[in-house]
Amino acid sequence: MVEAVILSLMQKLNKYQEERTGKANQFEIGEMERVIKEVREIVDIVRDKEFGEGRRVRYLVSDLIHMAHYALNLYKHRRAHVIEYSYNWIGEIKMRMLKLGADGAETESNSENVDEDHVVVGLDKHIEMVLRAMIFHKIKYRSWVVIKGMSGIGKTTLAREIYNHADVINRFKYRAWVCVSNVLTLREIFIKLLMQVVVDGENLHTSSSLEEMDNQTLLYMLHQHLQGLPCLIVLDDLPKHIPLEPLWEALQQQEYHRSRLVVTSHMTHQFIKTERHDVHKMEPLDPIMSWQLFYKTINSENKLRSEQEFPKELEYQGKLMLRKCGGLPLAIKEVANQLAQKKASTGTEWEHLLESVDFGSTLELLEPFYQKLDPKLLPRFMYLALFKENTTLRANKLLQIWEVVGEASYGNADDLVDESVIDEVNDKSTRYLMNPVLHRLSIKKAEEGIGFEILGSTRLNGNPRHRVIICSRDNFSYSTNQDKYLVSLFFHGGGYFNASPSYWKGFENLEVLDFEDFGLKALPETIGILMELRYLGLRNNYINELPKSVGFLEKLEVLDIAQNFVVQVPDIVWEMDSLRHVYMSDVISEKPFTMDVLQRLKTLTSVSFDDLIYDELLGLKKSTSLEKLGVQDLDGKTHMHALFG
Repeated sequence: MVEAVILSLMQKLNKYQEERTGKANQFEIGEMERVIKEVREIVDIVRDKEFGEGRRVRYLVSDLIHMAHYALNLYKHRRAHVIEYSYNWIGEIKMRMLKLGADGAETESNSENVDEDHVVVGLDKHIEMVLRAMIFHKIKYRSWVVIKGMSGIGKTTLAREIYNHADVINRFKYRAWVCVSNVLTLREIFIKLLMQVVVDGENLHTSSSLEEMDNQTLLYMLHQHLQGLPCLIVLDDLPKHIPLEPLWEALQQQEYHRSRLVVTSHMTHQFIKTERHDVHKMEPLDPIMSWQLFYKTINSENKLRSEQEFPKELEYQGKLMLRKCGGLPLAIKEVANQLAQKKASTGTEWEHLLESVDFGSTLELLEPFYQKLDPKLLPRFMYLALFKENTTLRANKLLQIWEVVGEASYGNADDLVDESVIDEVNDKSTRYLMNPVLHRLSIKKAEEGIGFEILGSTRLNGNPRHRVIICSRDNFSYSTNQDKYLVSLFFHGGGYFNASPSYWKGFENLEVLDFEDFGLKALPETIGILMELRYLGLRNNYINELPKSVGFLEKLEVLDIAQNFVVQVPDIVWEMDSLRHVYMSDVISEKPFTMDVLQRLKTLTSVSFDDLIYDELLGLKKSTSLEKLGVQDLDGKTHMHALFG
């Protein structure tokens, strides 16, 4: 039956596509072809698995028919540029069907995301800001409020506080809450919304009667019953690809100033990007609020068990421990609950418990967050383990390292911002921060997925591909593992580096070497044997001279020697035509920087104008790849026309 329904749908799509051939342009035809191809692949999946009539299969097929017809309607009205929304959801349906059992039984839980822990701190200003956007915003087209942030940061808790707020109850007589997560279909969302809408004190329909209706009928009913009514709808934990267009089209016919839609998500939904809305970004708790949440949580749990309250004299040690939680409410509550489960009657016993806190359980709670990330971004998430905890991440460095390790073909750092993996430090999208809890999760996943290790940690890989070495100020640990498989090597710590010249001989395949912020005083001459090296990061050290052997790095693309005070650079560097990005400051050399040689250079900062040599007639016109140029030492005698010619 399922196969027959989808085959009938395929026939309709193919027939209309044939009729449109010669009338539509190539882009429109191509977009519809993508939809038809996805539907055809779903037919093959249904045929191979021989699905029965399970409820989940019926829901998915109902969504498939709805979205295929929606795409067809867009196609008819020459709106092929937005067919992508339908295409993405049909692809999601395909993936879900692959995960179903042969009988079409449900294999995914559908539990409501309700926070039963009523210990809440630090939300007053957030509640006020969201209420202002929802109730007092006078701009008619902003009927959306998006609460965004990483998993466990309190989005659902804030939405619940808003949903049950007295002002909201008075303002919106009709309210509905649906936890979407990654398990609901469109059909289920429509049914849940209708089941929660109450008119004249009576439920609209029983669940069984709604089950018999198709998606379009459900949407029509929703529109009819909400028409002109002040309604608040909350879609909690909204995935990125679920298509909001049909629901939005039904809701947007309401009076804008009376109804509101609140969405919580750690992702930036692709449809929301095109609609004007208010975004409320959830931030981690500051140290004061973190301690308040911890103290309230642990003491409330202890009261339930008639245990002693957490001793105030250990507040300092407790706050030190909480730093590892990064202001994440999920982690703070988990630690507090973990400690409350253990009995302690003296200050000494409490102190021992603080030292034995296991943060691994928090990472397990964040596992669903990791599983929901765009699969294309998972390798990039793992490579964030290479960087120091709580460090500022530069956009150019992230992209350049991803490019070296083969992960630069998909998007940029903003994709990780969209999924709440990293946060922008400024509005220019050039610097980012990562929550320390997520950073520890990236380390765990990198150990499992890309052959990552931290030298000196308890877990080492047999043939590591990526390594971090943490050095103290008086110690440098040599590796006991094989080095020939290493692709990247990062040094963190205090700058003590006494490796012998022969140390580098084992890194025959090394492509990334980073000493940024390490305090390094000298780079060994033997660095020139790293013939595969493509990235050399020496920013913010005490290096005063580059060895001549750097010129032997024939594949080097990125050389970062900025913020090293005065650095003597050998002339051979200016002949390395493999260079793409060079970052400098206060560099001296006998030979000026010759742009005519490095014609493939994309970035050059920051070179003295007096050292910048180029063809006087053509200026910089030969440097066709140049995207960024930082020039210093300009004065009144500088011939600027020559630079900008």
